[in-house]
Amino acid sequence: MTTATASGRTLAHPEPADIRLEAVLHALADPMRMRVVRDLAREEGAELSCSHFGLPVTKSTSTHHFRVLRESGVIRQIYRGTAKLSALRRDDLDALFPGLLDSVLAAATHQAQRLGTDA
Repeated sequence: MTTATASGRTLAHPEPADIRLEAVLHALADPMRMRVVRDLAREEGAELSCSHFGLPVTKSTSTHHFRVLRESGVIRQIYRGTAKLSALRRDDLDALFPGLLDSVLAAATHQAQRLGTDA
C-alpha cells in the first residue's frame, strides 16, 4: 500500500500488485461509484474535486464511496490545498485487467441510455 502525500495529509492507495479483481468489481457495482468512474473516464487524465460530482447523497455517504473506490485501486486521491482531488487509475486497471474498464464503461453507458438515465 502506498500513500499519496500533499499538504501534510496522506491517503493510502494499493500498489498495482495488490489490486484485486473482486475489489474492483465490488467498487464498480454501486451506481453512485459507477457515476464517479464514468465522469472521471469522460475527463481522461483529469483530477477532479469531490464536489465536482454532485452526488445526490450525504457528505458521509459520498466520502464512503470515494474511500471504496480508492481502497480498491480504481481511483487515486491527493490533497491540493483544501481540495481532495480524484483521478481514475486507468493505466493500472488496463494493465491488470485488459479491456475490463472499457467494457464496464460501455455497458454502463448502454444501460443508462436504455433506461433513459444518461446524463
